[in-house]
Amino acid sequence: MQVIWSFCLSVILILGWSNNAIAGELSARLANFPQWEKLTSVQPAKGDLVYPEWMAGTWQVTSTLVDLAAPLAPDIVTPGFAGNRRQLNQPVSFTVRFVKEKLPNVSLKIIPKIDTNSPFLVADRAFNSLNLARAYLGNEAVLSVKIDPDSPNRQITFLRGERQLVSIVTARATETTSEGKYITTEVFQQLFKGGSVPYLNSVESTTAYHKLSTLSPAIEADQVTAVYLSPQDPDYFTAGSRPVALYRYRLEFFPPN
Repeated sequence: MQVIWSFCLSVILILGWSNNAIAGELSARLANFPQWEKLTSVQPAKGDLVYPEWMAGTWQVTSTLVDLAAPLAPDIVTPGFAGNRRQLNQPVSFTVRFVKEKLPNVSLKIIPKIDTNSPFLVADRAFNSLNLARAYLGNEAVLSVKIDPDSPNRQITFLRGERQLVSIVTARATETTSEGKYITTEVFQQLFKGGSVPYLNSVESTTAYHKLSTLSPAIEADQVTAVYLSPQDPDYFTAGSRPVALYRYRLEFFPPN
């Protein structure tokens, strides 16, 4: 199941439209790592996430795993957790981009006085996810990434050997802090198909983006990805609302050469 975890990373830049979180909740969540439980204030995912204008364009991203935890060990440890320790402090680089699109047709009650005719900044989900997956798994292992044309919240990653990873965003929230950070969180279900038994779990990714006064890097981010057991797992009730694995990353965004 090492492949399963590697694709958890793809949530970094597959984000969608979001309601605001309770003030300060996401900031406190990052500060309290690794003392986490499932978020309760997220809202159902609808449409696409609008990013701040300072994230526009193409970026070379360096992602470094800086910490990890298995809160329920030794009783419950996710497959691949021990192997992921080898990635600690090993930077991985890939290219991402954010593009302008018209706002999707969703309820705008959460954003008053918004001009729905203006273009908004969103992640190029297929491009970003493909580059990220290949950076971790290799070009030959990842064939393509397809976004559902009817929903930016559902994507399929096609892998070598007729395997697939289906990722569906189910809930999310955002928060803007007084320090100028833009924080996003997403909860999604991922299903790995192609093995002897399909594998399902739940993942949450919370990321705080911060614009810097420098160009190298121009943006930094603190990200935590939490893995939760699905109801189909025999240890589901033992784990309860607690994550079984936590991974913390430092992200740095550099302008392209």
